[in-house]
Amino acid sequence: MGLGQFVREWRELFRFRALPEESRSIVFYAEDVASWKHLQPIISELVEGFGKKICYITSSADDPILRDQTGHIEAFYVGSGSARTVLFLSFRAGLMAMTMPDLGNYNIRRSKNPVHYVYVFHSLVSTHMIYRARAFDNFDSILCVGPHHLEEIRATESAYGLKPKELVEAGYGLLDNIIDSGSAEAQPEYVPPSQGKRVLIAPSWGPDALLETCGQELVKELLGAGHRVIVRPHPMTVRQNSKLLEELRDLFGDNPDFALDLDLTSQGTVSASDLLISDWSGAALEYAFGLERPVLYIDVPRKVNNPEYQRIDCEPIEVKLRSEIGEVVAPDRLQEVPYWVEVLCRESSTWRQRIRESRSRWVYNVGSSGAVGASYLAKLSSAGVASDQGD
Repeated sequence: MGLGQFVREWRELFRFRALPEESRSIVFYAEDVASWKHLQPIISELVEGFGKKICYITSSADDPILRDQTGHIEAFYVGSGSARTVLFLSFRAGLMAMTMPDLGNYNIRRSKNPVHYVYVFHSLVSTHMIYRARAFDNFDSILCVGPHHLEEIRATESAYGLKPKELVEAGYGLLDNIIDSGSAEAQPEYVPPSQGKRVLIAPSWGPDALLETCGQELVKELLGAGHRVIVRPHPMTVRQNSKLLEELRDLFGDNPDFALDLDLTSQGTVSASDLLISDWSGAALEYAFGLERPVLYIDVPRKVNNPEYQRIDCEPIEVKLRSEIGEVVAPDRLQEVPYWVEVLCRESSTWRQRIRESRSRWVYNVGSSGAVGASYLAKLSSAGVASDQGD
C-alpha cells in the first residue's frame, strides 16, 4: 500500500466519525465492488421509499459508489487495512448491514459499542457446508433468502446453544434484478445447430473446483463439438490463480469460439448464454432461477468449508436442487457433456416450468425482496435498536 492510499483511508475514517449521530443511523459495509449488486435493492428502497439517508463504507478503491453517490448516500473508502480494523472496533452507529460473513471470527470484529448487525446474503446456497463454521453466529439479524436459511440457522442455534437471531423472510435482491431486467423472458437469440450453442462455464473456486480439476479438458470437449465457450471464473480464482487463467489463454486463446470473461460486474455473457456449466457455485442457482434455464453440473467433490456441517440435519440446497434445475455429469465422463448440452437446450421450455416451480418453493418474496429488507431496516433504525451481543 502506498502512502497516499494509507492517508486516504484514515482521512475517510475520520470523516465518517465526524458525522452527527443521526446521519449514520443506517450504515452498509461493502468488502468489494460486487457487494453493491446485493445491497442496492435494499438501499434504493430505503432512499426512494422511506427517504432515508445512507452511509456506505467500502473497502474497494474502485467502487463506483464513490463516484456516483447521491445526496441520500454518503460513501467512504476505508480499504482493508488498519483503518478498517479501527473503524469496526470503535464503530458507533445504530445498525450495520453487510454481505460479508464471519463477523467476529477473524480480523473484522464487532464494535465495543452497541450496534445491531444485519447479514444480507450474497448467494442462495445453504449456510452450513460452503460457509465456514460460525460464519453467522455473531450477527443479530439475518435477511434469509428462503426457507432453507431459516431452517438451517435455527438448527445451528439449537446444535450449538446459540442465542436466537431475528430471522427475516426477505428474499434475494440480485435475483429480482436479473428477473426485472427481462432476461428471463428474453431467451437467447436462436442459433442454428450447425453453429453450436453458447456455453458459459462459471464455477466455484478452490483446489477441487471445476476449473482447477478438469477445466481444460471440459473446454476442449465443448470446442471439439462445435460449441462456443465462455469461461467466467470466480472472483477468487481471478485474484489467486492467475496462472490457471494464463494456461487457458495459451491453450485456447487463438480459437475464435473461446472467450475468457473477467468483467465480473457485467451480466452480459451470462444472459446471452444458452446453458451454464458449473460445480458447487451459487451462480448456478442465480442462473437457473433468474434466467429460467437449466444448469449442467460437473460432479467434482463437494465444496466443504465447514467439516462439521453434517451436525446440522439439513441437506444443503446446492445438493438438493441439482436434479430440480439440471443434470449432473461425473468428471470422468466429460465426453458426455456435448450430448447433455444438446438435450438440455432442446428441452428448455420444459425446464423453464420446473425451475419456476422450484423457485417459488425456495425463494421468499420474488420480485419484492428489496422492499421487504428496506422495511425491516427502516423499522430497526426508527426504533434506535442496538445489540449487547458479544463476540
